[in-house]
Amino acid sequence: MTELLNKETFHQKVFNWEENKEWKFEGDIPCIIDFYADWCGPCKTVAPILEELSTEYEGKVNIYKVNTEQEQELAGAFGIKSIPSMLFVPMDGKPQMSVGALPKDGLIQAMDEVLNVKN
Repeated sequence: MTELLNKETFHQKVFNWEENKEWKFEGDIPCIIDFYADWCGPCKTVAPILEELSTEYEGKVNIYKVNTEQEQELAGAFGIKSIPSMLFVPMDGKPQMSVGALPKDGLIQAMDEVLNVKN
């Protein structure tokens, strides 16, 4: 299951930008963060794919969602200007942002190449 994050849970599970100037991932497995809005058509297309992947990759990748309408400060901290935007966060190294709706095979490829996770 994907998990909805707010600013507080984002700080705990992903990154606390208020305490750390340098990137410091707080998670224990790689994650994908889907920045979305309820009114966004492409976001609605991606949502069931992310749910599917969260089941297929359970224990290997956490999939989080951030509602950009409700969490404007959080979206602003990551410079989200268009949605859907997805942040791929590996265990080591810097996260990478992808803008636009990716098909399932594109998401799987990013998990393999960016997150170093294979199913």
